[in-house]
Amino acid sequence: MSNLVMLGDMTDQPKPATGITITDAAAQRVKVLLAQKNMPGGALRVFVVGGGCSGYQYGMALAEGPEEDDIVITHNDTRIVVDPDSARMLAGSEIDYVEDIMKSGFTIFNPNAVKSCACGSSFQTADGSGTPRACR
Repeated sequence: MSNLVMLGDMTDQPKPATGITITDAAAQRVKVLLAQKNMPGGALRVFVVGGGCSGYQYGMALAEGPEEDDIVITHNDTRIVVDPDSARMLAGSEIDYVEDIMKSGFTIFNPNAVKSCACGSSFQTADGSGTPRACR
C-alpha cells in the first residue's frame, strides 16, 4: 500500500488523509517559482522541524519531486510534497500565499498550533513538544 495521496482539484475531490489544503494563490505562486527555476516537474516541499521561538518551525523548499514515502497534494496542477512526520503536525492546515502592504510570502494556517510567535513561522502543539529558541 502506497503512502502517497494524489489529489485533483480540492473543490471536487475528497481531502487527503492529512487534510492539508492549498489555496489557488499558493498553487499559482508555486507554479511561478518552479518556472523561474526551470523545474517543470517539481514541487514545493513543506516540512516541520524543531526550533523557532515556539518549539517547531515551518520550512519550505523547491523539490525535483516526491520522495518514496512523501504525501503528495495536487491542486491546479501544482504539487506540494510533505514527509509523513511533518504531515502529522500539519494535519488540517491550509497553505496560502499572501501579498499585501506588510509582507508577501507563504502562510500556513495550522489548527494544531496552540501557540505561535509573532513572526508566524514557528508554533507549539497542544502536547507542548519541541524546544523553543529565542526569536531572531
